[in-house]
Amino acid sequence: MPVFAGAGGSLPMARKFAAAAERAGADGILLLPPYLVGCPAPGVARYVTEVAASTQLPVIVYQRNNAVFTPEAAVEVAKLSNVIGFKDGIGDMDLMQRIVLSVREAVDKPFQFFNGLPTAEMTQPAYRGIGVELYSSAVFCFAPEISLAFYKAVTAGDSDKVNALLHGFYKPLVELRDKVPGYAVSLVKAAVSRGGLDVGGVRPPLLDPTEEHLAELDRIIEAGRKLIAE
Repeated sequence: MPVFAGAGGSLPMARKFAAAAERAGADGILLLPPYLVGCPAPGVARYVTEVAASTQLPVIVYQRNNAVFTPEAAVEVAKLSNVIGFKDGIGDMDLMQRIVLSVREAVDKPFQFFNGLPTAEMTQPAYRGIGVELYSSAVFCFAPEISLAFYKAVTAGDSDKVNALLHGFYKPLVELRDKVPGYAVSLVKAAVSRGGLDVGGVRPPLLDPTEEHLAELDRIIEAGRKLIAE
């Protein structure tokens, strides 16, 4: 499987992360936002340009938090020779539709768009509607059979199965996730541990789930497995 290593933060650190990934044999970079500061879209495009120029590796750009692109800025970075994809973690469908249309009109090379929102399955039917068919699945880390069942249903256009899984598994999971900031990470790690792989707890400032929430997580996962068994 291809490995895309994370890079981001300040420009010097992002370059160092990219160089370390290249030395370690990674297949590409997922470029996260600059650290902390608010920044205009042309500045974000310049950040991507300078990081991409520092590495031979393919780069997927991650739009999230303070790294928000205009369609013009997205086209600018998509034209860079080693930028091969654009992952959206903002969820502004109007903006994303304009970015998809602009890039596909202006860029003549293979280029991928990804839905990168937390628990992306909840929004994937909407993303498919604007031409974004790929997404990342945190659920795949701890319940791959549920994740794959949803993927097969959504790609096949089986709306009954999609809606059953959204209602019976993903919606309760998102409602639990939203109870505590950072649970998008903490619940995944806890579920992996409860599945038999000792990955330890999360690091501060994140919090591990409470016993009550762990019990709720177990019930949600069991409900999801029953749904796909049916």
